Amino acid sequence: MSSTVRWFWFSSPHTFFPLAGTVARVCFVLAALLAAAGLYVGLVVAPTDAQQGEVYRIIFIHVPAAWMSMFIYLVMAGWAALGLAFNTRLSFMMAQALAPTGALFTFIALWTGSLWGRPTWGTYWVWDARLTSELILLFLYLGYMALHAAIDDLRRADRAAALLAIVGAVNVPIIYYSVQWWNTLHQGASVSLTRAPSMAATMLTGMLLMALAAWAYSIGAALVRVRCIIRERE
Repeated sequence: MSSTVRWFWFSSPHTFFPLAGTVARVCFVLAALLAAAGLYVGLVVAPTDAQQGEVYRIIFIHVPAAWMSMFIYLVMAGWAALGLAFNTRLSFMMAQALAPTGALFTFIALWTGSLWGRPTWGTYWVWDARLTSELILLFLYLGYMALHAAIDDLRRADRAAALLAIVGAVNVPIIYYSVQWWNTLHQGASVSLTRAPSMAATMLTGMLLMALAAWAYSIGAALVRVRCIIRERE
């Protein structure tokens, strides 16, 4: 009973504000340490790929960014759904706070993917199912932020943007399964929950460290941004 009351206590923007600051600082420190370790393993320790050579090392940035671009959108849509269901201000604020970080990771995924594609495919861009659906994800993030900014009434802005976020969530499984549903140039997943990874252990270690760094950074950035939103609104 006491733990339930505690969770409801932190659902208030005023009580959540100091907690968010503390957690954000811890997350940024963890993100810096994990990123340093991940880049060292990925760029120095991991061996050269037999087929792609040194260019494959871009996956240590590209893959975690692509993972986070999809995951953050689902979390954003989840907060938006909670806001619509329970009319909680903090839920809408969290959804709003996550959007810029999600857009950043989506852009990084597209940018690093194009840099990898030039030596691998011979071109920076193709209208591949995976690339196109990832580009649509970037437009969804930008559309969410633009729609929210275009409406002066905050309650209406929260609800309209939340609906867009929820509807747009259908694009995430399309991105994930695009390489299975369509004949695409993009390679399949190197890491899966249902089978052994198709890469060396040091490569996998570097990628997972970078993914954890991206996760920690995302939490920290969202919490700093939600504190700014609380200041503006409250």
